[in-house]
Amino acid sequence: MPPRFIHELIPRREARTPPGAVVVALKSLTWVQWAQFWSGWFAWTCNVIDYVVVTFTVPLLSKQFGKSTSAITTALTLTLLFRSVGAVIFGMISDRFGRKWPLVVNLVLCCVLQLGTGFVDTFSQFLAFRALFGVAMGGIWGLSSSSALENLPVELRGLASGILQEGYIVGYIFAAVINLTLVAQYGWRALFWTGAGITCFAAVIRALIPESPFFLRVKEQEKAKGTNTSRNFLRQTKEMLRLHWLLCIYAVLLMTGLNFLSHGSQDLYPTYLQITKGFSAHNATVATIIGNCGAAFGGAISGWASQYIGRRLTIVLYVPAVAVSIPLWVLPSSFSALSAGAFFIQLGVQGAWGVIPIQLAEMSPPAFRATFPGVAYELGNMISSASAQIEATGGDNLKTTIMEDGVLTVVPNYATVQAIFVSTVAVFVIVITIIVPENHGSNFENANSADRSGNETIDHGSQISCREVREVDEKSSA
Repeated sequence: MPPRFIHELIPRREARTPPGAVVVALKSLTWVQWAQFWSGWFAWTCNVIDYVVVTFTVPLLSKQFGKSTSAITTALTLTLLFRSVGAVIFGMISDRFGRKWPLVVNLVLCCVLQLGTGFVDTFSQFLAFRALFGVAMGGIWGLSSSSALENLPVELRGLASGILQEGYIVGYIFAAVINLTLVAQYGWRALFWTGAGITCFAAVIRALIPESPFFLRVKEQEKAKGTNTSRNFLRQTKEMLRLHWLLCIYAVLLMTGLNFLSHGSQDLYPTYLQITKGFSAHNATVATIIGNCGAAFGGAISGWASQYIGRRLTIVLYVPAVAVSIPLWVLPSSFSALSAGAFFIQLGVQGAWGVIPIQLAEMSPPAFRATFPGVAYELGNMISSASAQIEATGGDNLKTTIMEDGVLTVVPNYATVQAIFVSTVAVFVIVITIIVPENHGSNFENANSADRSGNETIDHGSQISCREVREVDEKSSA
């Protein structure tokens, strides 16, 4: 018989979503549940736009500040490094005070820092703004995912998880389109200013939507028990870390591998096409958009599939698609072949990512559904923050030649570097995914806020039906 962790890759029959349940659950949704989900999705999408603008403007920034590609990618590293700080700060504020206003403030800070980046004159100022932006950005994912998912019926969470995570791809594509239309005419600063305006709009949208009904219910329980205090919350946090430290390590390792996979295949990709393959900036951007179309398809399908075959098995099935697509991703020289390689690579990468919001939410102790997923995600980002720099440094030491304007030119061999990097990470992700635990189909909306250890305890007397959820929605919107 196989080891238990392999045997349990496929969820128990009773934990799987029955056919037709998704349609029934969709019909039961209230306007508040729809609004909660799409406002969380939009916040995450806008935040991605603000991050990937550096990815698209590396050559322009290199020319602006007179720095090498490796030096410019320091900005990406700093942003990822400081995101874990923001995840802790905003995650704990959200778990203590609510989903709504902490996310609004978080988005406003991102807007201000993104706007300021467009006015910098020196490289030091640029790095400082991107580091501060990392702190602000770090809070968005945890707050967005908790706002979007915790109020949905369990039957929809797999599908919703895939759609939520694909906000990353929509943001990436949107930034690429802005890059195609505005940057050539107005310069790289226009990309940052446009992103700031969109993020400000996301903050306004979230401010108009009521507080999370699930959060309000939890706080009412805590208030009735006299435990709704900052001191008690800090005590719960310490106890949760004491009892669930191994779960935290598992989550961080999983996020480390997936973030290495994502950033290793995306952050330097436009630069790789321009420098190693000799593409124009326009063609590199179009190829990136094609790749992200594959990502959107893979992520949406994987979230839905995970509701039936499990979260971890879905990841294990998607990641090999990354490995087998690497030759098509790096060996050809034509636009069509490389674009196809990008499509299939990103289908696998974002297919694996599509289940992550709900996988982390189901793993999380119930009182920490903004803090736990956000911190695990951003600690993984912090560890993988040097992805672009590793690849850029590898390219500086591994060269190839291309024909440029009729002259044989020596350039960094980013193709080989990325192939080695991504294939190694793919193996790591498969191994750690098999080991990581899964709480597939967790009905965490039926749990008390938390006992003092942060464990999920089911109180059958407090379980809420769809009708009771609607009653809470109506109270919160009143």
